[in-house]
Amino acid sequence: MSAIIDSFIAPPCHDDIQILWQDEHLLLIDKPSGLLSLSGKNPQNLDSVHYRLVQTFPGCTLVHRLDFGTSGLMVVARNKAINAALCQQFSQRSVEKVYSALLCGHVENDEGVIDAPIAKDPALFPLMSICAITGKPARSRYQVVERF
Repeated sequence: MSAIIDSFIAPPCHDDIQILWQDEHLLLIDKPSGLLSLSGKNPQNLDSVHYRLVQTFPGCTLVHRLDFGTSGLMVVARNKAINAALCQQFSQRSVEKVYSALLCGHVENDEGVIDAPIAKDPALFPLMSICAITGKPARSRYQVVERF
């Protein structure tokens, strides 16, 4: 397998991050689609959720990420102790994450489980692919809400 080269350059995202809730420990934000969660290795990808938030909330850290093209809610810790506690909850899978998606194509069953190892796809980076060699375990339960 070839090495992953981060040549992806994110187009500018002009949408704002909406802060839905905040206290001295946490932020709950709505990340827009088209914004990186973290700046990444490529210096041309400076703009990100983390980059924008540390301007106003120094010391904040991301507890989890959402893919570049995914919009949705994110939990942000405002200090290292809260980050450690929340990261432990995520790693122990005591946090339930729910995603809604509009798909193009046909899903045969109305519900099911996709259990396959996923990894960055060197040819299609930043997209992911199923890879039994370098992929990390991933399990998603799905349920069709509506068919068009």
